[in-house]
Amino acid sequence: MRELDDTDLDILRLLAADARRPYSEIADQVGVSPPTVSDRVDRLESLGVIERFTLDIDRSKLHDGVAVLVDVELRPGNVADVKRRLAEADPIEHVFATADAGVVVKATIRPDEVGALLADVVDTDRVRGYDVRLLADSEWSPEVDAAEFAPDCDECGTTVTTEGESVRIDDRVHHFCSSSCRHNFEERYRSMTESA
Repeated sequence: MRELDDTDLDILRLLAADARRPYSEIADQVGVSPPTVSDRVDRLESLGVIERFTLDIDRSKLHDGVAVLVDVELRPGNVADVKRRLAEADPIEHVFATADAGVVVKATIRPDEVGALLADVVDTDRVRGYDVRLLADSEWSPEVDAAEFAPDCDECGTTVTTEGESVRIDDRVHHFCSSSCRHNFEERYRSMTESA
């Protein structure tokens, strides 16, 4: 696994500022060829550093309502399904799963309609309660700092170094500190999917 260098970080900064920027323009600014930019972007995607190219849409211009933060307290064992269902709901922009079995969403909706939205999207017996807070302001900062690419091994949790490996399994990139960790993970994953 190769570490990210200054060229990778410069490419990330330029894409974070404008994901529609042509590769030829990026190449001119970072001093490499357009095919090199394309190869590096492909590699950053395969490593999971770039997850998708997207838009930052101001939903208040598209929906009636205001920006709210909704903290949904769930019964145990429901986070993954509730998170997925809420992510598919139209007025919801961002969905976060919390470590304490909850889900927090940012949405553009009238505060008095949140209960109805939850009832339409989620089985109400999965929800213990929810809290709605009006947002005064929010900011999205996809800026790239001079950081080191140092994911944790998906098998043992140690930091993956340049000797590590990355593989895509079922549309998700997994990072491993060694081939033995990768092998152990793949064996356990294969066993779990066969028994499911």
